Amino acid sequence: MSRLSRPSMNGSDDFRLSGRAVLGHKTKDIVSRLNASTIPVLNHENLDRVTAEMLVESGVNAVVNAAGSSTGAYPNLGPFILARSGVYILDGVGQKVFERLKTGDRIELRGDGVYRDGELVAAGEHLGLETAERRLRESRAVVGKALESFAQNTVEFMRREQDLLFSRLDVPEEISHEIRGRQVLVVVRGYDYRQDLAALGPYLRGVRPFVIGVDGGADAVLEAGHRVDLVFGDMDSVSARALQTADHVLVHAYPDGTAPGLQMVEASGISGVNTLAAPGLSEDIAILIAEQCGAELIVAVGTHVGLVEFLDKGRKGASSTFLTRLKVGARLVDAKGVSKLYPTSVPVGPLVALVVAGLLAISAVVYSSDQIAFIFKLLAIKLRLLLGI
Repeated sequence: MSRLSRPSMNGSDDFRLSGRAVLGHKTKDIVSRLNASTIPVLNHENLDRVTAEMLVESGVNAVVNAAGSSTGAYPNLGPFILARSGVYILDGVGQKVFERLKTGDRIELRGDGVYRDGELVAAGEHLGLETAERRLRESRAVVGKALESFAQNTVEFMRREQDLLFSRLDVPEEISHEIRGRQVLVVVRGYDYRQDLAALGPYLRGVRPFVIGVDGGADAVLEAGHRVDLVFGDMDSVSARALQTADHVLVHAYPDGTAPGLQMVEASGISGVNTLAAPGLSEDIAILIAEQCGAELIVAVGTHVGLVEFLDKGRKGASSTFLTRLKVGARLVDAKGVSKLYPTSVPVGPLVALVVAGLLAISAVVYSSDQIAFIFKLLAIKLRLLLGI
């Protein structure tokens, strides 16, 4: 093991935290194994908002990142969300940390260093709230350059993915038959997906749309207490439970037909699963599936729109999303932010006023009719006998 120089403390020398290391090059692969007694060791450049929110929800008190959590390439919110929630970020410790540690090792964070058995194994920089805020402000100043590059890449990718407008997807007949003439809800685990899905509860219960969970979106639907009709995607972030409880599973394959996600599905005990080869994001292909199969209306939850969301996802362009929305048109309704328009909680004031008005109306009826008054008195007596009061 090469010798490391002692880390600079930069005001964080008082920090001490011990825990069990959980290593993961892909953060989403280890989130389910995290809790307050663990310290995730990640390799996540430009930590995105959704991942940061999942880390906060997992209960971790610190995060070690081999890469830079905020490089300044675009205004990513992840580090700010973690720091604001009191999560200690040890940033940029380098890739060697994955050679020197393994999952299950007992490690201690001391200031800007990672120690195992008292020996320094990695050193980085403490990314506190003040620094995270400053980097966020600075990155917003260069967003114009990021947007220009993103637009150029979108046009370039569109030349390769333009077949999305004209090609016909190889959708299994049983899925096509179930979708035809129905409304379809496409759920992606993106920004505010939990809140928007909760706000759509009455819609789900009343309309009973055909529900497509895109990868981890299927788990989001289950967590919200609803069923999934189809799980679609490359299967890199969906649980075995979601796969096993869904009516249908369809694996998104690369245009050449290779489908790495098929192994994950088979490992979950599901065989005979179909694949669908197509370019572009899985969430876009899911929308195109619904459109091709004759959906009456397509409602999207958690899909990615906007520069920051695409860059958070690691996309350099939005060609498939642009082409998809161009093809589907007005049949697609994006439910992003619906929870902010229609809060699920009812204000106390109007609710109290409604109850008082109802009681006044009942009282007026009761006192205007001796017969109804007698019935209410009889019910009150029976209730007292039943409750023993």
